[in-house]
Amino acid sequence: MTMDDPVVDKNDNTLTHVGAGGDVHMVDVGAKPVQRRRASARGVVHMAAATAARLRELPKGDALATAQLAGIMAAKRTSELIPLCHPLPLAHVGVTLEVADDRVEILAEASTAAQTGVEMEALTAASVAALTVYDMAKAIDRGMSFEVQLLEKVKE
Repeated sequence: MTMDDPVVDKNDNTLTHVGAGGDVHMVDVGAKPVQRRRASARGVVHMAAATAARLRELPKGDALATAQLAGIMAAKRTSELIPLCHPLPLAHVGVTLEVADDRVEILAEASTAAQTGVEMEALTAASVAALTVYDMAKAIDRGMSFEVQLLEKVKE
């Protein structure tokens, strides 16, 4: 998927948040049953190997712990950041970060019992964790980049 590809509802091939006249709206989930839902997202912050080595050398309570906490906090505020996103009672948000040779790998997971999914919360957690890693290391590596993708969206 590229930035030019529209997000399409898999059921009827229409944009879920856009009406026929182009007006935007929050999707009405009132008739949907409350179900346990979970989602996971992956983020990768690409960096120079020397930057990754510096991050690995930091003690506990370091930049990675800060990024982990930032991701969790962001997931809890997703509906405030994304205008048409429903506020959800999150049952769990987990964010883990691992430093590899030339990158930081992020896994964000979210779960709820609600009428709509938690993929936006997982994606937000991974994105903000990646931005926080970038912020913490930008003084030594301005060439960093990152990507985020949805791994899984499950309704039980």
